[in-house]
Amino acid sequence: MVKTMGLCLDSLWRAGLYFCHPRTLALALMPLLVLTAVAWSLGYFFWDLALDRLSDVLSDARWLNSGGLWLEALGWGRLKQVVAPLLVILSVTPFLVMISLLAVMVFMLPALVSWVGRRRFATLPKQTGRAGADVWWRVLQALWMAILALIVSSPLWLVPPMVMVLPPLIWGWLVYRVLPTAVLAAYSRREERVLLLQQHRVTWLLMGLFCGYLAALPTLIWVSGTLWATAFAVLVPLAMAIYVAVFALAGLWFAHYGLAALLQLRETDSFPGN
Repeated sequence: MVKTMGLCLDSLWRAGLYFCHPRTLALALMPLLVLTAVAWSLGYFFWDLALDRLSDVLSDARWLNSGGLWLEALGWGRLKQVVAPLLVILSVTPFLVMISLLAVMVFMLPALVSWVGRRRFATLPKQTGRAGADVWWRVLQALWMAILALIVSSPLWLVPPMVMVLPPLIWGWLVYRVLPTAVLAAYSRREERVLLLQQHRVTWLLMGLFCGYLAALPTLIWVSGTLWATAFAVLVPLAMAIYVAVFALAGLWFAHYGLAALLQLRETDSFPGN
């Protein structure tokens, strides 16, 4: 365990160096532009409609009206104005995060993994085969499970701490499920991937959870003040930039760790066929 954690920390600082390279910033432009266009389009067509519908529902809720009178008595009447925007934001943010992860996997991850492979692991030959199909089948399975978990757990988000605990936990699990397989696909055989996923399961999971909670930073911004919540539609590019940055860093981190673990596996006699 100590050895794997040392490799984990070594991979993290290396990922940070690669992340600051202009190549990473250039690769991030495409997913950032695509995600911003998608988010703005959805906001243009559905933001006002969602706010109006939710405001009508909330205006009919007696408990919320009573709570609004209580807030006004305390001098916090402005909080009522952000309840509807905040609920819309908390509803769509988990799905924006997952879309961001998919965009990074499509537009950035193959190039990032190849870059790390060429720079640090030139002795690792790329594999030929249909690993891409296995990767995307695993991605789709994990994605549907994550969506189901978000839907089932959504009533618990109304409990104040849970909204900052459950969605990042699900995002972290999703990262853990998809990134290790994705970064190993081009360089490992299926048997090697299965063995590495078993041997490093705990470390992969901890790395995924770290990235999941790191992706929750924009949500902290939205819930930190009334101004940020009402300006969500304008600040969408900032949120998308944070999501892309987090998952680009995650991709580099998993690439350094995964390829180093694969190299160590091949340098030992623990795998049949070496």
